[in-house]
Amino acid sequence: MRLPTTPATTLLREVRDEVRQRFPGGRVIIAIGGRDGRDGRDGRDGRDDSGGAAFADALAEAFEEQDLDTFRASTQAFLAPRADSTDVNAAHLYDFETMRRVLIDPFRDGAQTSATTGFQLGAWDAARNAPLESRWVTAHADAVLLIDGFPLASAAQHSFWDFSIWLEAATPGTTTADAESAPAAASIVINNLDPARPVRVRSGR
Repeated sequence: MRLPTTPATTLLREVRDEVRQRFPGGRVIIAIGGRDGRDGRDGRDGRDDSGGAAFADALAEAFEEQDLDTFRASTQAFLAPRADSTDVNAAHLYDFETMRRVLIDPFRDGAQTSATTGFQLGAWDAARNAPLESRWVTAHADAVLLIDGFPLASAAQHSFWDFSIWLEAATPGTTTADAESAPAAASIVINNLDPARPVRVRSGR
C-alpha cells in the first residue's frame, strides 16, 4: 500500500531510497537514536523524546511500500533487569549482549542460511521486569530491521548497524548547533521537532 504524499513521507522515501542505493540487497540494520534538544536529553536514561519510535514505524512503512521484508525492534525491549539499571550510562541500561545473541547476529546470519535462522525482536518486558516469552521469526534473504532507541554515541555498538539516523527535536535557531553535536557515527541527522515536517540537516558518514 502506498502512503499518501506529505512532507514527512517525502523525506522518509528519500531516506529509504538512500539506504537501498547503499545496500541494494541482503540484510540491513538501521539504528535510530536521538535527543530532545528542548532539554538536552539524549536517551541515555531510556527515554527518547525525539520521536524515534514513531519515526522508525513510519520509515518501516516506507520500506514496506516496496514489498521489502521489514521488521521493527526497540532497545526498550532489551533493557537490563531493573536491579541492574541504576546507572544512566547506556552501557549498563541495555542488555546488548542478549540483543546481539538473539537479534543482531541471527538476523545477519539468515542471509547466508537460506533465511532459516530465527531471531527475536525483544527479550525483556520492562513493565513486568521479567523476560518476554521467546518468539522466533524468520525473514527473506533481503530484509531490513529498524531499531529505535540506540545510543549512537556509544562506540561499542557501532558494529550492530549498517546505517544510522540521529533525530533532533531542536528548537528554531538551534538546528546547526544540534547537527554539529550529533554523534559522528550518524549516517544522517534529521530535525524532528515537527514530526509532520521533519527536516534533514546533515549527512554524516
